Amino acid sequence: MKRQGGFTLLELVVTATVLMILASVIVPLARNGLRRQQELELRRALREIRLAIDDYKKQAETQKIKAPPAEANFYPESLEILVEGVPMTGSLSRKMRFLRRIPVDPFSGKPEWGMRNTNDDASSSSWGGGHVYDVYTLHQGTGRNGIPYREW
Repeated sequence: MKRQGGFTLLELVVTATVLMILASVIVPLARNGLRRQQELELRRALREIRLAIDDYKKQAETQKIKAPPAEANFYPESLEILVEGVPMTGSLSRKMRFLRRIPVDPFSGKPEWGMRNTNDDASSSSWGGGHVYDVYTLHQGTGRNGIPYREW
């Protein structure tokens, strides 16, 4: 009688068990890696927008660009203005742009942000309009550091 080659039932069970253990370790690591990447992208996007707002304010205060209305406290009226550009002082055709595009919120996948003006309460979730002083994500989650994303 010839012996047929193949795996025994015990070998198959041991192999399946080892694969399940490895998968149970890898899946949480991959999930945490994705969340960590989204948090890094959120920090980068918020920093980019906030730097553009600050640069706009600085240029308006030094009168290098056409100043916004007095009630705006030298802040832009919307995020779109940072992309479209503002006429430079002394030139009708040249515009100064502060962003190439509005960054995408990594949690929603859309370039939509919550905004605050200087008259809004820091914990407010509604924008009073008029000018943009600060931005925040609209995502409801909490970061790995325990701070809600809206407070970043």
